[in-house]
Amino acid sequence: MKEDKGRFLVVSNRMPVSLTCNDNSWIAKSSSGGLVNALNPVLKNRGGFWIGWPGTFSDIKFSDMKEILGPLSKKSGYRFLPVVLTEKDIDEFYYGFSNSVLWPLFHDFQSRCNIVPTYWDGYMRTNEKFAKVVLKHASDKDFIWVNDYQLIPLGSMLLEKNPNLNSSFFLHIPFPNVDIFMKLPWRKEILHQLTCYSLTCFQTRRDRKNFIECIKTFYPQAVVYGRGHVLKVEIDDRTFLVGSMPISIDYKYYSSLSSSPKVEQRAKQIREEIYGDKIMVGVDRLDYSKGIPEKLKGFRKCLEQHPELREKITLYQLVIPSRDSISEYQELRNEIELLISEINGKYSTTRWTPVIWRHGSLSETELYAVYRSADIAAVTSLKDGMNLVCKEYCASKGKESGVLILSEFAGAAIQLSRGAILVNPYNINDISETIYSAFMMGEQEKKARMRSMRESIRRQDVFWWVNNFLRAATGKKLEDFPEQDLPSLWPGLLKLSKKYYTDEV
Repeated sequence: MKEDKGRFLVVSNRMPVSLTCNDNSWIAKSSSGGLVNALNPVLKNRGGFWIGWPGTFSDIKFSDMKEILGPLSKKSGYRFLPVVLTEKDIDEFYYGFSNSVLWPLFHDFQSRCNIVPTYWDGYMRTNEKFAKVVLKHASDKDFIWVNDYQLIPLGSMLLEKNPNLNSSFFLHIPFPNVDIFMKLPWRKEILHQLTCYSLTCFQTRRDRKNFIECIKTFYPQAVVYGRGHVLKVEIDDRTFLVGSMPISIDYKYYSSLSSSPKVEQRAKQIREEIYGDKIMVGVDRLDYSKGIPEKLKGFRKCLEQHPELREKITLYQLVIPSRDSISEYQELRNEIELLISEINGKYSTTRWTPVIWRHGSLSETELYAVYRSADIAAVTSLKDGMNLVCKEYCASKGKESGVLILSEFAGAAIQLSRGAILVNPYNINDISETIYSAFMMGEQEKKARMRSMRESIRRQDVFWWVNNFLRAATGKKLEDFPEQDLPSLWPGLLKLSKKYYTDEV
């Protein structure tokens, strides 16, 4: 009989797939994003679950859910376990507290916070729903990996119901300094909740340092000791670990993908389709933290100050839709469109368009062909937990050269500082001159810089991230979670019934 070494239970706000109903027929669409790309190869074929909201408010029959999620689970190599939420839950928990309070505050945009007391109520109520689903499926031997700011309270709720459960937390966004964190009305509650995990982990040491300073401010008796990636914290009779580990990508996969004949051929076509000597690519989610208007203003300034670059450099900007229903994001899209229109209106010629842009997503093959074709990648985030676009770009280049322009305020800047050209995105002149420097950079320097970044990403890939996280949280490595059959899902769903899948708590 095999020893039960436990399973992975990944918990995030969203499942890797979204369910939608069209003409009384349910379909599933794969989700994108850094977390999905990072954890898909980790969870595959290890007999685990991914718990999250499936993206729908509509009632869905058990038979329909089984018909859709069953084959998808087999294809993915792990089970999808949905947490069904109401429209009110999403309004208060997701759009409300998570993205109108925590997101702007943790990204140093406190002026954009919309403090509404009912948002907190919805945040806690919705986390209780996640907790009930986790508790129904988790055992003491399982490793529960809670992800991101939407689910900060989950660990404390699990601990209250079953102290033997092993849950750890990773924050994918930045953690603010104590002066900013103090402005949160629920600061004590949030900080306490973050101490209820066996491991609370951040992207960078800077984020961890901010968290430790908050701990010392609110818990003067706290003792912090250790060195390296993981520290130990003691508060009264409670002990937990605090780590800093940069998330990464499946380097081998993306490097191999970008070198495939299909991608190389498409990259060649893109270079033929876009006029100019060099292509600069930007791939950003539609969000005020990503610095898209700043990038465009810097590019406009560069064309103004360096007319010799006109008709020689083209910016290909991909804007990935996000929170389109929020007026603030609609206004941001309008600002981006206006800036692009102004740049193209002023500098376009009969054969050259300075900015080519797309609002939408690309297939994996097309995205990596764009990366492969680009001479320069520009990431100008005003604040970013990590940013995986810059790592994807480097992985895509193979032995080719390329230049990465990277914001000082992206978490990745710490890891890639030796190879990237760092830029202050708040300084339009700095962006302008950095673009010019990237355009003029010699081939030998470009290759040396890219080689340095690629080697760093190769060493600290997604499996390095997972293994270090697991070692810190459980003392195990990824290989200690062996391949196994998919766990049973449907009987568990039947037992949950309305009690766990409606608004009844």
